[in-house]
Amino acid sequence: MDIEEIKKSFLTDLEKIKNQKDIEKIRVKYLGRQNGKLTQILRSLKYLPIEKRKEIGSLANSLRKEIEELLDQKIKMIRDTKYMMHEKIDITRPGIKPKTGHLHVLTQVEQQIRQIFSSINFSVVEGPEIEDEFHNFDALNIPKDHPARDSWNTFWLKYDSKKQIQSNTTNKLLLRTHTSPMQIHYMETHEPPFQIIVPGKVFRYEATDASHETNFYQVEGLMVGEDVSLANFKFIVEEFFKKFFKGQKIEFRFRPSYFPFVEPGVEVDIQLSQRSKVKNQKSTWLEVMGAGMVHPKVFEAVKYDPYKLTGFAFGLGMERLAMIKYNIPDIRLFHSGDLRFIRQF
Repeated sequence: MDIEEIKKSFLTDLEKIKNQKDIEKIRVKYLGRQNGKLTQILRSLKYLPIEKRKEIGSLANSLRKEIEELLDQKIKMIRDTKYMMHEKIDITRPGIKPKTGHLHVLTQVEQQIRQIFSSINFSVVEGPEIEDEFHNFDALNIPKDHPARDSWNTFWLKYDSKKQIQSNTTNKLLLRTHTSPMQIHYMETHEPPFQIIVPGKVFRYEATDASHETNFYQVEGLMVGEDVSLANFKFIVEEFFKKFFKGQKIEFRFRPSYFPFVEPGVEVDIQLSQRSKVKNQKSTWLEVMGAGMVHPKVFEAVKYDPYKLTGFAFGLGMERLAMIKYNIPDIRLFHSGDLRFIRQF
């Protein structure tokens, strides 16, 4: 049997193939090591003259490659057919819409906060997550011996003490414990009047539970000018929360409080009527913000005149607002990576 006859025979057998077992039989019949028809042709080449050996050898190798490719195509076709039969695809049925990604709930909340404050003429600025001791504590009226430092469980960064002595500096580095250091950075390089917010991640070395995490997000606010008062603060804060909790009846309560970098200091509580599940029963008061008038010592640290300028500062937790708005029970869910949680927003 010559090359052409083998090819014709193979193509005839190829049309009769119905399953993968048939394919394997055809492969052995033509390419098998022992009795394959094409294999026998290749083995007989040694008995032929050199010129004839080259001619038939080239044709045989070409046919071998063609047989292998056609068998592979047949395998793929049979597998696809089996899949189609197994799935019983209805070509008239609407297709499945592919799932697309979306923004994390905290990113969505941050965007809402940015948009609201931008609409009332606040600029949005960002600052470094690695801070130095001066900007994170000292310039904010929290010196080394201040008892308030105990409430900030700080992640201090390792440093080379010899290099610090050589550079004549003792300003240690840390992961910022709040976004307030950006107040100092901004006032060092800008002249009032201005109003800014600073969203960003902060870090605290503390045990995690349903309401505490080692890293979370804050939004710092600062407004400085010649005639800034608590009345301005009250209007802006109430305007923000009314827009953020749009559609809900909201009440406000301002309580005296203490923060080293403001004087006087206040805590802001809100009460949302729709949070109560019991008819005619008011919901509980929720603490949402710490704030106050900027302390004169903070102005002095940035070379501002505290007798000419006044200002207010505030800080709020982004996770806290998201938990209130969407009834999320545990702060750890935000960073769990659980798609069942993430896909709800």
